Amino acid sequence: MNIALTDEALQWFKREMEVESGDTIRFYARYGGSSPFHEGFSLGMTREEPIEIGVKTVLEDVTYYIDEKDLWFFNDHNLHVDVDTTIDELKYDYRK
Repeated sequence: MNIALTDEALQWFKREMEVESGDTIRFYARYGGSSPFHEGFSLGMTREEPIEIGVKTVLEDVTYYIDEKDLWFFNDHNLHVDVDTTIDELKYDYRK
């Protein structure tokens, strides 16, 4: 499994979350909403220090990661992060 972010997503993180060199951004399974794999769960994201990284990508000295305990959520799919330009929000795609 891997995490991929588009250039637009990287710019969104800089603009909306003011990420800087050395920051860590966690993607996690949260209760509520829905996803392609799990009704009642959706993907959340926060700035948080890692405990036990399951997978990570480092781009522009920012670490984007998923904890080991949240890997189940992705059902063996890769996470692709982009921006929905019509609403200026992140959008997630899960690919084999």
